[in-house]
Amino acid sequence: MTSTQTNRTDLADADKLWKSADTLRGQIDAAEYKHVVLGLLFLKYISDSFEARREELMAELEADGITGPQLEGLLENRDEYTAERVFWVPPEARWQNLQNQATRPDVATLIDDAILAVERDNPTLKSKLPRDYARRGIAPEKLKGLIDLIADIGFKDDRAKARDTLGRVYEYFLGKFAQAEGKLGGEFFTPRCIVRLLVEMLEPYEGRVYDPCCGSAGMFVQSERFVEAHGGEKTDISIFGQESNPTTWRLAHMNLAIRGIEANLGSQPADSFLRSLHPDLKADFILANPPFNISDWSGKLLQDDVRWRYGTPPVGNANYAWIQHFIHHLAPPNGHGGGVAGFVMANGSLSSGSGGEGEIRQRIVEADLVDCIVALPAQLFLTTGIPACLWFLTRDKTGKNLKHGGRDRSGETLFIDARKLGTMQTRTLRVLTGGDDGETLLADGLGDPNADSDIGRIAYAFRQWRGEPAPDWWDEAEHGAWEYRDIPGFCKSETIEGIGKHGCVLTPGRYVGAEEQEDDGEPFAEKYPRLLAELEACFWEGERLMAVVRDRLTSVAADEGGA
Repeated sequence: MTSTQTNRTDLADADKLWKSADTLRGQIDAAEYKHVVLGLLFLKYISDSFEARREELMAELEADGITGPQLEGLLENRDEYTAERVFWVPPEARWQNLQNQATRPDVATLIDDAILAVERDNPTLKSKLPRDYARRGIAPEKLKGLIDLIADIGFKDDRAKARDTLGRVYEYFLGKFAQAEGKLGGEFFTPRCIVRLLVEMLEPYEGRVYDPCCGSAGMFVQSERFVEAHGGEKTDISIFGQESNPTTWRLAHMNLAIRGIEANLGSQPADSFLRSLHPDLKADFILANPPFNISDWSGKLLQDDVRWRYGTPPVGNANYAWIQHFIHHLAPPNGHGGGVAGFVMANGSLSSGSGGEGEIRQRIVEADLVDCIVALPAQLFLTTGIPACLWFLTRDKTGKNLKHGGRDRSGETLFIDARKLGTMQTRTLRVLTGGDDGETLLADGLGDPNADSDIGRIAYAFRQWRGEPAPDWWDEAEHGAWEYRDIPGFCKSETIEGIGKHGCVLTPGRYVGAEEQEDDGEPFAEKYPRLLAELEACFWEGERLMAVVRDRLTSVAADEGGA
């Protein structure tokens, strides 16, 4: 079975589990139910991984002739598990023990005790798992039904495959919960295609990756996938993050733990504006999806903050506070490049002038920090149907910050108008193709997106503009020459001076112009009289319909007058 087929099978099983589990939800709010299901999934995974390692260890010991009490003692030796990067699961927290007692009326308390035991024996998980099942007041029969459903998911065959399987199931559930929660769901979940696009454009091969509003850690997961897909090791990147919502902070830790990704998200949840947990961090890559247009961000308390190098943000909108927070944490040029940032932002950030935002934007443009702006289509986000945009900032445009080389693009900014891209996945949700797990990707499954996909079209225009060499698989016969060119209606490279002529407004539509129309081959001498005749016919039909409307209104007025 190919990796793509495996992915589809896993997601089909996840969809079946979601539909079955959702029928058990009853009166539990989606925001609450998320932690109930994902906490149990995590417990099942670490228990299965533990049992798989236990069976493996037993085979090794028996092959060495070890039996009896000595065998049992070694099977319960914590070091034999942690040395293999397997979480130690105490007896009371093992899944079989929970399932055997699932009919008890206090099963919720048993789950809480199991999670506390796991946290107690695994310091890296301390205070990072949901452990309030008893408080939620879930009916015991509902919990038993959920435990039985999750029991059907197996994570014991191969630890690497099990981690990937749970990772996909976990991410699938995060997306489904975000859909169920509506607006609140966006606080912890960024659509996969947006994360994939950010990662493909920033290319975080190695260095420090930072997200100060990390939600459920999707940016970090995709960054790790990118590194491994391009022949690197996950240890090539160091991950730093922060999240203010306590329950979302726990989700992030579980999401990273099931993939074996080490990250520094701070010892507790915290607000990045009021209490930065990484105050001295200078990151090589920043990826983020901050909350849009937040008015209660404590701006009045931070008027003289060191981060506001380009101007004090308005107290009624945090957009330019976030942008300057990102700039503050970018690594400076060091002779080999500098820090780069890619983040989602409300469209208003591109043109707003209220509260001094226009002046701040002008200073950022004149400092030559803006590398690329991408206008996104509407309906990509679960939380809102309004369109957003992507900002890409860099400390160094000389090309030295690119692993495979690049050109000096100082004084230039690339504008991409992607508003016409995307495919409707549901009646209200659009996706960019190239961000899924196989169909629109190349044969490696997790490598570069297909050049013909939405994400590929955007990412490769950006890479060509930066002067990167063509990838090995690029076929000029199929995709054309690997070189950047302005495409009317889609992309345009503009100078700082040119941006200044537009008042430093960064809306891509102002720069890319209108899309070129294909010539239909009809000579103008023939087309003009034909179009003129069609126009005259439209005028005549309009006058005829207007006369009909007037006659009807006159008739109605006469009838009313007679009555």
